[in-house]
Amino acid sequence: MGFFTRRKVILTTGLVGAGALAAYAGQRLLGGFEELAAVPVFAKDGVAIRGTDPVAYFTQGRPVAGSPTHALEWNGAVWYFASAENRAAFEAEPERYAPQYGGFCAWAVAEKGKLYSTRPENWAIVDGKLYLNFNDDIQARWQEDIPGFIAKGDKRWPEVLSGG
Repeated sequence: MGFFTRRKVILTTGLVGAGALAAYAGQRLLGGFEELAAVPVFAKDGVAIRGTDPVAYFTQGRPVAGSPTHALEWNGAVWYFASAENRAAFEAEPERYAPQYGGFCAWAVAEKGKLYSTRPENWAIVDGKLYLNFNDDIQARWQEDIPGFIAKGDKRWPEVLSGG
């Protein structure tokens, strides 16, 4: 689908390779960010929001797993929905339900001007818009000044998306 992320590739063998892999995994578990390439929507394996139904955040007040049975392609990614009704609602008004900043980490867009992944469990709806964040720690940072981060993110988003 044309979506790529920058990935670190470790090409070693024996104990050196195992040690390097363990060190890299430790960095990831401790919350190390991986900067992603600029694309309109954060999609893992081409699927937006890791397969979570974006409409459910608004209708059920929580992340709900979507299904490939109720899939829709929009803005360069495949979106999954928990029901045909949610898919129809999204199709009628995708900008209403799609997460801000293409589903990339709202705090990172605002504070760093960078694109980082998100987890569906780290979310908030503010003024009728869905925002996602990288993890619990980043979500807590973002909540310290939501209006300020939104203002910064809105200003930075066009330049971040263009790779500028």
